[in-house]
Amino acid sequence: MAEKAALAGLVNSSSDRHSLFDDAQGLVAGSMLAVLGVSLLSSAGLLAGGTAGMAFLLHYATGWSFGLCFFAVNLPFYYLAFRRLGPAFTVKTFVAIALTSVLSEIAPRFIGLSHVDPVAGALFGGLVIGAGMLALFRHRASLGGIGILALYIQDRFGWRAGFVQLGFDGLVLALSFFVASPFIVACSVLGAVVLNLTLAINHRKDRYIAM
Repeated sequence: MAEKAALAGLVNSSSDRHSLFDDAQGLVAGSMLAVLGVSLLSSAGLLAGGTAGMAFLLHYATGWSFGLCFFAVNLPFYYLAFRRLGPAFTVKTFVAIALTSVLSEIAPRFIGLSHVDPVAGALFGGLVIGAGMLALFRHRASLGGIGILALYIQDRFGWRAGFVQLGFDGLVLALSFFVASPFIVACSVLGAVVLNLTLAINHRKDRYIAM
């Protein structure tokens, strides 16, 4: 009976608590959506905001793989996650970042995008990444970096995470002029706006309470 009860605890959720199975599928689904969105942006030659944007800048400037750059730029933010948002959030965020980094290296072998219009890439890429981040946020995880800081500020001061991240994204995208044309930067800004509006409109603690 005790074993059955323990198993039920892993797979059963409630209105205020996610089960381990809920969290696992949420992390995998969110990471997969993020990778698909990144693939759309990359195929269109676009950049992104936050740590993904920092990883894109490093990738374009050095030629290193996006997955490696993305994993590396997130390393300094784990301390903030652990101190301010707890060990569970930190572990799940580490898993999400690792999954996203690995999948971004594997996905091009199976998903080939020969041509993506920059405007379409911005619209669809921003929306898909936003959906992936929503899945992660709702399971108390993020894609690291600015997402961690945005969630902390939302929890601490009540500011919408999407709007907080949009401000940081604007700073990162301003640096994009060093590696991209004004048109590509403009399309990248469009993608960041779509992504962060998706988060700001849909991610509200008073509408979704399960943890």
